[in-house]
Amino acid sequence: MEGCVISILRGYTYEQVKAVCDTLCQSSKVKNVEITLNTENALEIISRITKEYGHCLHIGAGTVVTHDEVKAAIAAGAEFVLSPVGYTKAMIDTCHAHDVIAIPAAFTPHEIYTQLQLGADLVKVFPANELSWTYAKKVMEPLGDLPLLAVGGVNAENVQEVLNSGYHYVGSAGGIFKKQDIINCDHEKLLASLRRFEAALDGETHAVS
Repeated sequence: MEGCVISILRGYTYEQVKAVCDTLCQSSKVKNVEITLNTENALEIISRITKEYGHCLHIGAGTVVTHDEVKAAIAAGAEFVLSPVGYTKAMIDTCHAHDVIAIPAAFTPHEIYTQLQLGADLVKVFPANELSWTYAKKVMEPLGDLPLLAVGGVNAENVQEVLNSGYHYVGSAGGIFKKQDIINCDHEKLLASLRRFEAALDGETHAVS
């Protein structure tokens, strides 16, 4: 992974994913793309996109919930795997054996701590927007600095607040690009949305509409 942002793509076709990747190759701040496994032909898309955009983006797999899915995602070329649930040690060990970043999910301090003890590289707090954004800082008060990824409700309007509230990483499914622009492969509108999000990352909230 590179930087602190993951663009999450769920349910899009290869051509639509390609349109997003074309746009993100013009970014210096958003370089990570997650393609979820509950997307039709997800493994094929991950394989093709990795080969075509691996020179400028980091491609990962999302909604990876079983050990077999971990193995399949790795075989397809994923550089990182994420889940809405926790991982077993065997799943994390399989990731590390192939130099793949393991990002299971957790919600409570106990779950977060357990996943990190099992060897998780990052822990995805999901759904993060069901809690105050300062939840991350509260968890870190007794446990120390933790590599936490906020997923759920992150957008251009709040990304700076999220990152200032203790999270080191964010993932966004609908907060960077508009769904219809992705469906339409509208490169001009996709780039405009990207620039707004990048401005928000820089704290230029006045540039966000």
